[in-house]
Amino acid sequence: MADWLPREEWIRTQPQALIASCVLLFDRRGRILLLRYAPGQPLAGVWWLPGGMLDHGEDPLTAARRETHEETGIGLPAPPVLIGIDHRVNVGGTGPVLDCYFHAGTLPDGARITLSPEHDEHTFAAPNDLSDTLHPAHLRTLNALRAAAVSGRVVCLREGEPAAMAEE
Repeated sequence: MADWLPREEWIRTQPQALIASCVLLFDRRGRILLLRYAPGQPLAGVWWLPGGMLDHGEDPLTAARRETHEETGIGLPAPPVLIGIDHRVNVGGTGPVLDCYFHAGTLPDGARITLSPEHDEHTFAAPNDLSDTLHPAHLRTLNALRAAAVSGRVVCLREGEPAAMAEE
C-alpha cells in the first residue's frame, strides 16, 4: 500500500503563490493606458498597467475591476475578458506570483483618469512608442498581451515571455 498524508498535511506541501490582476485598456487611437509608480513606491518610476494583488477571498475578475477603479477612478468600459496568465517564479523575494491579465475594451474620449497616491502620472502609449516607456521585458509582455487582446486568444506567459506549447 502506498504512503499517504492526511489532507491537512498534504495541503501544506503544495506550492503557494500570490495572485494579481491587471487590466489592458485602449483609447480610441489604439494606445494603451499605462500608470507610473510614484516616488516612495517599491517600483517608483516604472510604467505598467492598472492592477494589483487580490484581497483575501477576492477572485481575479473582481480584483481587476477594483484595482482599476482604485488606481484610475474609472469604471471598466466593457466586461473584462481574460487574455493572459503569467507565472513568475520569484517576485521581489515573495515567491511565485500568477498574474491574470484582462482586456476591458476602449475608453471613451475624454475619460477622466484620477490617480491614486500609488501613481504619479498616466499616459496612453502607442505600441510603436512603448520601447521608450517600458523596460524591454515589460515591452515583450505587453506586446504579447496586446496581440492576445486583438486576436481574442489567451496567452500563457512564463516570466513575461510567451510559453512554448508542450509537444504532444
